[in-house]
Parts: sequence; C-alpha cells; structure tokens
Amino acid sequence: MTTEPGTDSQAAGPSDPTDGGEDESFSAGISLKGPLREAMSAPPTVYEIVGGQRFFDELVDRFYDAVEDDPLLRPMYPRDMGPSRRRLAGFLAQYWGGPPHYSEERGHPRLRMRHFPFAIGQAERDAWMVHMTASLDAAAMADGTGRPLPAEIRAAMFDHFDNAATHLVNQPSA
Repeated sequence: MTTEPGTDSQAAGPSDPTDGGEDESFSAGISLKGPLREAMSAPPTVYEIVGGQRFFDELVDRFYDAVEDDPLLRPMYPRDMGPSRRRLAGFLAQYWGGPPHYSEERGHPRLRMRHFPFAIGQAERDAWMVHMTASLDAAAMADGTGRPLPAEIRAAMFDHFDNAATHLVNQPSA
C-alpha cells in the first residue's frame, strides 16, 4: 500500500492540513508558514533535510522487511517485492519534495484505483500502519550522523501515512 491522501483527481503532493496561515517551525531549519503544499516545495524541502533518496529507501526497506513476515499483508504483494519497494520509495521521495521521478515513470499516483483490486479493511489498514510506524520510529537522518528525525517531520509523515492508509480502506468494517 502506498500513500497519498485525497482523491484520484487531486494532483500528487501533500494535502494542506495547515491551511489558514499557521506558523510551524521545524527544528531542522525549515519553517512552514501558510499552506503546507507551498512549504513542501520551498527549499530546503523535507526530502533535502532528511538526507534525500537514501532516507526514503531505508524507510521503505524497513517497512517491506516487516511486511515480508506479515501473514495478513504479505499475500497482497507480488512474490518479488523489489519493484514495490522502488515505487513506494520513489513516490514518498517525490511527495516530500524530491525529484518527480515517480510521476515521470508512472503518471499520477491514482492510489485508490491502484489499490482497489485488494480487499483493504480496518485490519489491513492497521497492520500496514503498525509496520510503517515502526519503520518511521526507527528512521534516522540519512546524513551519516544517526540523528533521529526532527519531531515535527516525524509527526507530519505519521499524519500523512495515517490519512492515506485510511483513505485506501475499501471494505466495510466487520
């Protein structure tokens, strides 16, 4: 399951939870003033702050390593999860301000459409979130220092994953 809140007709990119001009300062040297969508593309981007593509590759690798052993989620993924890993890492990198390689290769994310063939209920959503949250909790800046993510960036990523996972639920609650 990859992530992006909103409908399939929305442009790829962050939703705007800070609309209204609220000012949020990131300890990593980024200041979000005004809409989050605009701040995400202004330098330095989250992509740059966390260490670029390497950060997203490592985040996704930890996540998929856990999915490999998950009896509920594993059947939803292809035997070779290498392409899935690359697509999710590329999507997340682009979403958080990195190069637009994902869209260049795959077009609009259309996440609901791409996930529609899979029965995603609350249990699958929650299992996905357990693994992504654990991966996020283990994340460190990809700058060789081993520093943890700034709390504000971790919170923004968690909120994104939480909203997107909920958005992909396509089965009624039991």
